[in-house]
Amino acid sequence: MFSDIPIEALFAPVFIFSVALEWWSVKTGRAKGRYETKDAITSMTMGLGNAIIGTLTGVAALWILMLVWPFRITTMPTTWWSFLIVFVLYDFVYYWKHRFAHRVRWFWMEHVTHHSSKHYNLSTALRQPWFGPFTGLIVVGWALVLLGFHPAFIGIAGGINLVYQFWIHTETIDKCPRWFEAVFNTPSHHRVHHATNPRYLDANYAGVFIVWDKMFGSFIPEQADDKPDYGIVKPLNSFNPVIVAFHEFAGLLRDCWSDGLKPLTWLKRAANAPGWSPYGNHNRTEEIRARWRAETDAT
Repeated sequence: MFSDIPIEALFAPVFIFSVALEWWSVKTGRAKGRYETKDAITSMTMGLGNAIIGTLTGVAALWILMLVWPFRITTMPTTWWSFLIVFVLYDFVYYWKHRFAHRVRWFWMEHVTHHSSKHYNLSTALRQPWFGPFTGLIVVGWALVLLGFHPAFIGIAGGINLVYQFWIHTETIDKCPRWFEAVFNTPSHHRVHHATNPRYLDANYAGVFIVWDKMFGSFIPEQADDKPDYGIVKPLNSFNPVIVAFHEFAGLLRDCWSDGLKPLTWLKRAANAPGWSPYGNHNRTEEIRARWRAETDAT
């Protein structure tokens, strides 16, 4: 989120009830999906930590956005129609924010938390990072502030955007009506986003409107013959919330330590995509997908 005004906190009872209902439905065979108790508890713990940290850092996040408020080119009124505009614009900016979070390791070290579960259910939606605004990605929101939308207004749009994304973290829902799948992000589209299958890596970054992915070439449809495998390329294999939250930050520090005193190399590690190596033996999405295609063509 660009602002940590906890709009989504109001929905906490709905989130908890929905997770419990889906968990029960899956365990009793009434719905598709998978739940692992330790994994689900870890996800909910991460969500609680995110809510606490978001509340504590909310003032800092608002201050960061307010830095450019004096330089806005206009002042947008606080009305229902201006909210519709900022909601759509927020989702557009969110698309790029989310894409950066996957393609720049400095930002990925935060976002990887959300992808670290090997399961895909409503509890996974609650598995959120503990970094607050400290990676600096929040400054992408400056574009909306400069257009004249007050940071608090942007925060409300961001909160509702995040609430929308809760329900798409499920295997219980297969496909939505075709018209809905064409315009909006859905469980099917977002399952692709959470998958580690080479076909699906780094796709479907949308928050609410999947049209952004279709416009900018990052859309990949879910295929019945390629069931998503969830998690991250290098599995974490831990239910410790502290490890889940900070393992990639620790990994980046270890890599920089192994480089020796080479600040330029450290910067390259942070700025390049996950899997980039200064020695050329990359394991980015591009290399993983190329190997998969070569193996597929060979069979």
